[in-house]
Order: sequence, then C-alpha cells, then structure tokens
Amino acid sequence: MPVPTAPAHQAAAHNIKAPNHVPLVEVTRDGLVESIHYGSLIALSADDSSLVEAGQPDAPMYPRSSLKPLQAVALLKAGLDIPENLLALTAASHSGAKMHRDGATEILKLHGLSDEALANSTDLPYGVAEREEWLRAGNGPTQIAQNCSGKHASMTAVCVINSWPVEGYLHPEHPLQVLVRDTITELTGEEAAAVSTDGCGTPLFAHSLHGMARAYGRLAAADPDTLEGKVAHAMRRFPEMVAGEGRDVTALMRAVPGLLAKDGFEGLQLVGLPDGTGLAVKISDGGDRARMPVTVEVLRRLGVDGASLDTLQSPPVLGGGLPVGELRAARIFSN
Repeated sequence: MPVPTAPAHQAAAHNIKAPNHVPLVEVTRDGLVESIHYGSLIALSADDSSLVEAGQPDAPMYPRSSLKPLQAVALLKAGLDIPENLLALTAASHSGAKMHRDGATEILKLHGLSDEALANSTDLPYGVAEREEWLRAGNGPTQIAQNCSGKHASMTAVCVINSWPVEGYLHPEHPLQVLVRDTITELTGEEAAAVSTDGCGTPLFAHSLHGMARAYGRLAAADPDTLEGKVAHAMRRFPEMVAGEGRDVTALMRAVPGLLAKDGFEGLQLVGLPDGTGLAVKISDGGDRARMPVTVEVLRRLGVDGASLDTLQSPPVLGGGLPVGELRAARIFSN
C-alpha cells in the first residue's frame, strides 16, 4: 500500500495555531533563573473535572509514544494474547536492553514471524548504557534495537491472527490502523484533529492533553479483567519493560503503587492514578529534562505521597562538577 504524501498528512492541521503555553519549569544557576521551559498541562478527575490546569490543554498536539498504551488496547481487541511482560513491552519505548530485544523477537516467533516482517525504522538502543554496550559489541542500527520494536512486533502478530496482510501494516487505511484510530478516539473521547507519521513509521493522531489525560485515567482505573485494565496491569507489573533500568518512567511506577506512566518524544508525560485521575504534560520546546519536575509538582498537589516522589528529584545543574542549581517547577506555576 502506498504511503500518503506529506501534504495529505498535513492538510487537517494546516490552520491549527500554536498553543498559548505558559512557564512550567525553571533552570536555576546560583539563584538566577537561567532558562525557562514553557508548556501546558491538565489533571482530570474520574468525572472529567479539571483539578490542575496550565496553558492551553485543549489545543491539539501529537502525543507521540504516549499513545502506545492506547494502541496496545486496540491490539488486544484484535486478539493479541501474549504474556504480561510482552504486553508491557508492546506499550514501551524501551531502552534496547537484551530483555527488550529478546522480548520483541519472542513476540514475532510466537506468531511464526521474523524481524523481516517489521516495518519500523532502524536505530541504536535508546538507553545510554544499552547503546554503548551494543556498539562495543560491533552492532549497528536495527529494527529490533529500535525503541518501538515491541509495539511493531505485536502489530505484525495481530495481522497474522486476523489474516490481515502483514506487508503494509503501517498504512493508515490498513484494518489494523483503522482499529487503532477508532480505539484512541474511544479512549480519549475526541476525534483526531490531524494525522501524521511518528518517528518509527506508525500513523500518529493529534489529540489534546485533555483527551489524553482522560484516556490515562480510564486505563489506570479499569478493572483488571478489561482490555484497558490488562494493559495497565502489565505496565505496572513490569515497569522495566515499559522503559528500562535508570529511566524515570520505570522509577515513577516503582515509586508509587498503582500509578501508570508513559513518556513521549517532544516533552510528553502522561500519568494515570488508580482513582481515575489522569495527568498530561506537554513541554513546548520538546525538552525531555523538563517533564519530570513539573509532573512531580502536580502529583504532589494531587496528594500523591511526597516521600515516594523524593526519589525522582531531577539531576542538579552542575558547575565545575558540583551542584550549583536545579530544575524546578516554575514559580509562576507552583505558587
């Protein structure tokens, strides 16, 4: 199936204006604010009431890899039946450790496939330590090492299960991607404002922070026997598969029992709490370092145990190898 051209992808978003973001995170150096990260966020209760809000959370944006748990729900709808650790890997932006690479390969083998079925982009492992180890072994970019390989392995598996063509499984009109789009619409409660292509090649649907927070609240509060609950339970039980050792998303799920978390490129952080609260954060400049300071600040406001969050302090700003500053929630936001 041919891939749509860029103009067709961009047509729906042509007239969308840039959101009115506000300061969310400050970088200080010896008491002086050196840099400011702008963005938007929203925390919603289970009844869709706004608990904390900043910027313009109803503006459309691309959720990037924070869509993966929602995509995983669609794959379960289509008959995917794999062990929980591999389901967590399906929703992952993994570091490329051996357990991640082996897991993606196992999903393929369970369905009579090899890595030749994958259509995701090639890359080195995402984790720093994992990438260095991979390169020392003389390896280069591969599809299995790329951080979305678990999702892609499960997408090809679903094609086998449903007798859909594996070739072309990333085309927006492939039955798999139509199901994914409809599932995301159902969970977010809103139609996609635009469609593009993610870095790995998967169709990418634009939604608001409001809709994404709603979806994560639903996943986190879902009964374990439901499809949404199965995805959330697998991610919480195997947080090391969702990201990797040393990654903040893995640490956050380990620190707060019942919390569901997933990040995304370009400064996205999504969180769901067992009571149905959903939190969505977007850093406007895409700065990855700014995700966690503001996320932790909002979680404290929501009454999440402060002691558990103390383990997630951002790395200090250094001068000559010594701490001279910090990343913190912006005063205009946190006061």
